[in-house]
Amino acid sequence: MQPSFLTREGYQKLQEELDYLRTQKRQEIADRLHEAMEGGELIENAEYEAAKNEQAFVEGRIKELEILLATARVVDEPPAPGLIQVGSKVTIREEGMDDEECYVIVGAAEANPSIGRISNESPLGRALLNHQAGDTVQVEAPAGSFTVHVIKVE
Repeated sequence: MQPSFLTREGYQKLQEELDYLRTQKRQEIADRLHEAMEGGELIENAEYEAAKNEQAFVEGRIKELEILLATARVVDEPPAPGLIQVGSKVTIREEGMDDEECYVIVGAAEANPSIGRISNESPLGRALLNHQAGDTVQVEAPAGSFTVHVIKVE
């Protein structure tokens, strides 16, 4: 399995989620199951069924987080100066546009484009890797290709 990249902050956030699921959330579900079982007929008990479904979801997420955190490569060192890597903050401008856009390149597990965190595995993130300020980069995306100019790399 190929390791996923995480920033120190992202690793800590996922570790906190895992700890919460293992302790508080498991206990909440166990309490709900216990209450539902005391209600009598389990075959037609909607609360029991809902709690069992939630338990399955939580256990699946716990397993997913355990694997992710066990195989993650935490990016602690700052990226090479001027070279776009995981952890770099990049300012770009799409060809033909006036507005600049700023992104942080992160691993897929912490990507959230709505707050400017794009995955190194996304078409834009992958295309930007190993480029530097002043470069023009061709991005091959599902909706078609486009060109961006790298303005700044931090």
